[in-house]
Amino acid sequence: MVDDIKVPLIVVNFKTYPQATGGHAVDLAKTCESVSEEHGVQIIVAPQIPDLYRVSSVVDIPVFSQHMDPGEPGRFTGHVLAETLVEAGCSGTLLNHSEHRMQLADIEAAVRRAEQHHLYTVVCTNNPPVSVAAATLLPSAVAVEPPELIGTGISVSQAQPEVITGTVEQIRAVNKDVTVLCGAGISSGADVEAAVRLGAQGVLLASAVAKADDPRSVLEDLVRPLVH
Repeated sequence: MVDDIKVPLIVVNFKTYPQATGGHAVDLAKTCESVSEEHGVQIIVAPQIPDLYRVSSVVDIPVFSQHMDPGEPGRFTGHVLAETLVEAGCSGTLLNHSEHRMQLADIEAAVRRAEQHHLYTVVCTNNPPVSVAAATLLPSAVAVEPPELIGTGISVSQAQPEVITGTVEQIRAVNKDVTVLCGAGISSGADVEAAVRLGAQGVLLASAVAKADDPRSVLEDLVRPLVH
């Protein structure tokens, strides 16, 4: 599963928006798949956990969970385990999103469990020191997301470009292979273009697509800078 994920990439987090829940999640995922196939750009969707199976059953693009806990099958009531995600058709998972923080030891344990089940891991981070710490855990990707910009429509790639350039340099000093994504406020092709120019290999976004009146139009604008 991990080897199937290509860069540059766009990860669309559905969060718990009603526009991206249940049947709407399926519709949005199909739109993401259509744009991905039409333009040849890797788009990944991350629906709510209850929607994972229904979405993965109808699309061929990668489906990620919004969270995963460390641990093995057994006495872990309420936890989300790697085995369950694989059975639901997942290819990967987000970890440590600003709306679902994790302890560093749990992030490391979750990354190791994900590796055992060939799941791609995107560790979300809120500043350069945390990004570097996350990179040393050897996840598949690190997504830099200053929390004060999330959901604002003000992109980190334009409002705080030094966060991306500085973080990429520090991450590469400890891990030359990890994929670096840019998140927080990404909403347009111009934001994606800026993020890539600053050293990111893709973006993580949510509301710009999940809450859009016309998701296809937004997605087509987002992939435009990545089409070669």
